Amino acid sequence: MLSLIRVTSISIRLLSLAIPILVMTTAAKATEPHRIRLWEGPAPGENSQSEGTPLPRRANEDPPVIRLSEITAPTITVYPAAEPNGTSVLILPGGGFRYVVTNKEGSEFAEYLNRLGVTAFVLNYRTSNQRDNTSWIKPLADAHRAIQVIRERAEEFRIAPDRFGVAGFSAGGQVAARLVASNEQSGAGAVAFAMLIYPWNLYDSTTDALIGDLAITKDCPPVFLVHTTDDSSSSLGSTLFYAELRKHSVPAELHVFASGGHGYGMRALPETHVHQWPELSAFWLRTLTAE
Repeated sequence: MLSLIRVTSISIRLLSLAIPILVMTTAAKATEPHRIRLWEGPAPGENSQSEGTPLPRRANEDPPVIRLSEITAPTITVYPAAEPNGTSVLILPGGGFRYVVTNKEGSEFAEYLNRLGVTAFVLNYRTSNQRDNTSWIKPLADAHRAIQVIRERAEEFRIAPDRFGVAGFSAGGQVAARLVASNEQSGAGAVAFAMLIYPWNLYDSTTDALIGDLAITKDCPPVFLVHTTDDSSSSLGSTLFYAELRKHSVPAELHVFASGGHGYGMRALPETHVHQWPELSAFWLRTLTAE
């Protein structure tokens, strides 16, 4: 009987040691990125369900830039903050609507936001082999769907619905601009703030104005904008967007750096300080979401 008691006592002690390990493992997994399909079956209007094809690495890029093309099944990759503060951001990478830059304009910013306590979601929206004035329609629909999915699972993601924002880079910045400057910026689709990082082609040179289907009103959320003077996608787009926001008394912050070109993400470039924008955005975000 004594030997049985000893064995049982040892087993209980071993079990008590195993439980914390199991809990720690589960907690670790809870903070790991994981991907979610936006639709169970094919997305509206699609006949295939491809999450994308990686394009070949470009020789002059170190570290490499990951580009996914031929996306017909849009997804969000969830980047949970280890210590979430309730704020969350849906990130729309760039890629000219032909591909999605998943790391340089996606995961790298998501991981930066995580360090601020912000939960991030990177959207791999549908892409097109053709570039025309309708290429943004499916990405915008995917952004709306992503917002719906995130809001429905807000408790699971440990986020506050009134502290949910969107960040867009390049072509993703154009989609984000359309998202916040439209007649649909209300109700369940509304976002609390937006960050537009070198938004692509907001300026129409034929009219010397913003592209015609942007509806900036007093209902737009606060916006943080970044551009460079030497960007091939004119900084006039961001400047005019900022001016229209201010005309309607919408809080906004604009940074136009002298150099840096286009598509730099968060990565440092020689002879420019454009890489300081993430720190500026972090300060803006903390001020905006301060309780």
